[in-house]
Amino acid sequence: MYPLVYIVRHGQTAWNAEARLQGQADTDLNELGRQQATGNGNRLAGLVHKPEDFDFIASPMRRTRETMERIRVAMKLDPLAYRTDPDLVEVNFGDWQGFTFAELETRYPRAKKTRALDKWNFQPPGEGAESYQMLLERVKPRFDALDHNAICVTHGGVMRTLFHFVLDMPEDEAANLEIPHDRVLRLQGECLEWL
Repeated sequence: MYPLVYIVRHGQTAWNAEARLQGQADTDLNELGRQQATGNGNRLAGLVHKPEDFDFIASPMRRTRETMERIRVAMKLDPLAYRTDPDLVEVNFGDWQGFTFAELETRYPRAKKTRALDKWNFQPPGEGAESYQMLLERVKPRFDALDHNAICVTHGGVMRTLFHFVLDMPEDEAANLEIPHDRVLRLQGECLEWL
């Protein structure tokens, strides 16, 4: 059973807008992403009446840290009083990071189709590249260890793994979930709910 955890995806980046595979490339929020982060902070300010009862945790990537800092400003908290956890970084797309699928097709013909055959278990080429299953094995122990209410800023891939291990959502369905930048996901007990 999980404590109360509010989970937010970082705001949009230019690479998100261009449909580039970001993975662990360290990109920044764009203007829309900054607005989304502040909007999620306003939403959390209305949900969390005693922020001192919450642990604030972010992936160490620039886009997640800025999102967390904007959330904390909106909640009228010290923007820097949170911790980072490297296990909450996005799935590593290896040699595919920075490319759109259209661009990948010139280097890796049939890349998108090959990945789509088993998106959950597909591991792109390149050093350190991960599948969603490998990401789950990195992320699940972090959430299983939570013993305190928390607000977590992370990535779309990390949130997809939550739907699989919390709700037992089928791998293919979880791998293809659209994860919005402007919503808050609530995890409590064995329930996940978009707010």
